[in-house]
Amino acid sequence: MFISSAWAQTAENVAATAPNAASLSSMAIQFVLIVLICYFILIRPQQKRYKKHEAELNAIVKGVRVNVGGIVGKVVKVEPLELTVEIADGVEIKVLRPYVTQVLFNEDELLGKDKK
Repeated sequence: MFISSAWAQTAENVAATAPNAASLSSMAIQFVLIVLICYFILIRPQQKRYKKHEAELNAIVKGVRVNVGGIVGKVVKVEPLELTVEIADGVEIKVLRPYVTQVLFNEDELLGKDKK
């Protein structure tokens, strides 16, 4: 009398709860869609930004203004791995090329104004 009722799994109950082929394929389609959405929202824009930054770093020539960790200066000398940047009259620093944060091709970019 202490056990009110016991539920046993029958073969019919097991077959009803087992995932069928339709649900597995829909789960696979959902997984693929999630991966595609993540690629187009997260990975692809980051790759574009990286390629653009690499192109800017390779386009650095003498006389271009650069931002290096908040320090803005004009490039005086260009070497394959290093740049010599003049940050004030007669004050020059050497900077590794990969650490250039931003390449400022004109004054509008320095001031943060939009191009129109």
